[in-house]
Amino acid sequence: MTQNLKRTLSLSDAVSIVAGSMIGCGIFIVSADIARQVNSGLLLIFTWILAGFITLCGGLSLCELAANITEEGGQYVYLKKIFNEKIAFLYGWTLFLVIQTGTIAAVCVAFAKFFGILIPYISTENILFRLGCFNFSTQQMFAICTVIFLSYINSKGIKYGVLTQNIFTVTKVLSLAGLVIVGLLFGFNAHILQANLHMPVHFTFETINIMAVAIVGALFASITWNNITFIAGEVKHPQKNIPKALVFGVALVVSLYLLMNLIYLGVLPLNEIQTAPQDIVAAQTIGSIFGNTGRDIIAVIIMISAFGCANGMILTGSRVYYKMAKDRAFFRPLALINRKTKVPVNSLWAQCAWICILILWGNYSELLDFVIYASLLFYILVTAGIFVYRSKYPHANKKFRINNFFPITFLILATYIIICLSIYKPLYTIPGLLITIAGIPVFHIWKKSNK
Repeated sequence: MTQNLKRTLSLSDAVSIVAGSMIGCGIFIVSADIARQVNSGLLLIFTWILAGFITLCGGLSLCELAANITEEGGQYVYLKKIFNEKIAFLYGWTLFLVIQTGTIAAVCVAFAKFFGILIPYISTENILFRLGCFNFSTQQMFAICTVIFLSYINSKGIKYGVLTQNIFTVTKVLSLAGLVIVGLLFGFNAHILQANLHMPVHFTFETINIMAVAIVGALFASITWNNITFIAGEVKHPQKNIPKALVFGVALVVSLYLLMNLIYLGVLPLNEIQTAPQDIVAAQTIGSIFGNTGRDIIAVIIMISAFGCANGMILTGSRVYYKMAKDRAFFRPLALINRKTKVPVNSLWAQCAWICILILWGNYSELLDFVIYASLLFYILVTAGIFVYRSKYPHANKKFRINNFFPITFLILATYIIICLSIYKPLYTIPGLLITIAGIPVFHIWKKSNK
């Protein structure tokens, strides 16, 4: 029942999972909100640079643990080995409840939303049936069908899930590169860029705090780089390939994100970025060059990005719940490996069922906001755990060791963001903490029932 997963993934597959899981809908949308908060083109690009730097520091820091702890389960396994079962369970609990599943739900609804631009039948306004105050729309139906379809693909074997991931990752990386080239050749205006970057900015303590709050959107446009560690048990030569995949994948995506934002600032005046319809800055950018045709192109690219992102997260997330079940920290049947496909099918379909419930419920986006704070806390905890790991296992930590600059820098910057969110956006903090803390009595009940 708890046989091991097979190591079949190459370095290129691992890079594809890192980059493909990172590139979702965020890069096309969140710049509008960031621009409204910082109210400066220079601060907008600086916010993305800082977010990219923090992401690189976090990814490089995690390389050390990924190279030395090569089991599937990622942060769940790291927290268990470094600290204790309770902290690891709280991470897995929050991941299943909303971090992973809520993100997938949001991405699949975004996929359905942009599909509706091409086929208007897919819409929140097109209600299939009503039950009291509950409405079930064609958009929800299409999003649920997408989750089920992707879960089915991944249930047939990891080669099908990875093949899907590779195809969509290559497509959306080329699409982003194409948008940068098109924007540079046909819409880029040096005067607009100069005007956006030369707006007067006063770097005060308050400005820094505003950036620390605004950076959340940029960070969560790329925060799923850790998903490759969830599937470490199926990567060939994980000591070498997972750190390489983290470095190559994160560097690629961060570079594309910075180039995309430079194109935004070189094509659109800041006020048009801030007021882009539905916050889709990419559509406003390409639409200013090609009109409505450009907006349809962006809709297709966002659909491709959302589909690939959801596939990568469905593929990797199920391995965490499988590992928890294997450790008897979650429902035992989720540890089942299908003998034919070598996939944790029960874990995959349990994840699918909960995602569908979140889509039906419709409040997944609120839950997603709540766990931003909790997610950052777990990132800080696992990064601090690097130093605990070195002290706790001095002789085991020989395969890879990162320079202290990266984890220390990540800890300082992420902690500062946490403090600013606590002060300026308490709605991001208390609900996120409550979701995580709610797992404590569940953990003790689980332990007692196991005994």
